[in-house]
Amino acid sequence: MMTKTALLILLPVFLFAFAAKPFPAWAAGAAHDPVLDIAGDKLRTGVDYYILPVIRGRGGGLTLGSTRNKTCPLDVVQEQFEVSHGLPLTFSPVKPKKGVVRVSTDLNIRFSAATICVQSTVWKLDSFDESTSQWFVTTGGIEGNPGRETTSNWFKIEKYDKDYKLVFCPTVCNFCKVLCRDVGIYIVDGQRSLALSDVPFRVMFKKAEPSS
Repeated sequence: MMTKTALLILLPVFLFAFAAKPFPAWAAGAAHDPVLDIAGDKLRTGVDYYILPVIRGRGGGLTLGSTRNKTCPLDVVQEQFEVSHGLPLTFSPVKPKKGVVRVSTDLNIRFSAATICVQSTVWKLDSFDESTSQWFVTTGGIEGNPGRETTSNWFKIEKYDKDYKLVFCPTVCNFCKVLCRDVGIYIVDGQRSLALSDVPFRVMFKKAEPSS
């Protein structure tokens, strides 16, 4: 039988061994990897970028479009021609760290453009479209203010093989039940519209040149 003295000697050793185990990344608050543009530079918050398709020959960058027999708010669609970069966008993470955009992080996406609509150009997930049985990505969202009322406005950038993909899976509300799916392409009214999909839209990011 182990004596009290032996127990007292072993106990600190056991505690040290337990404490020496590395904490999981989420417990330590480890930062996710930065998102890189096509030049290999880190994406920065508040800087204009184009979201471009990795797969060529099916259209260009992302822009605003009137689809589904509605004018406003405008939906997020892909340019018809590959040579068109679309409209520049900015990314605003829920908790920006040193101005860097990182994977697996909730963020707002906003077109840096004026429109005829009174709604904002911040992306949001639209209500379920019964005519097509799709969840489309539209605009008119709210930037910032994370919580239950704004869950539809938060997207993520995730690694997808060597590329990136856009994901809707907001984690800004701990007790909310939300959809978690990739963002893909759905053709409606002859336009390649962004919608939730089982087939992700492979994307890359190009820094937009300042307009002169």
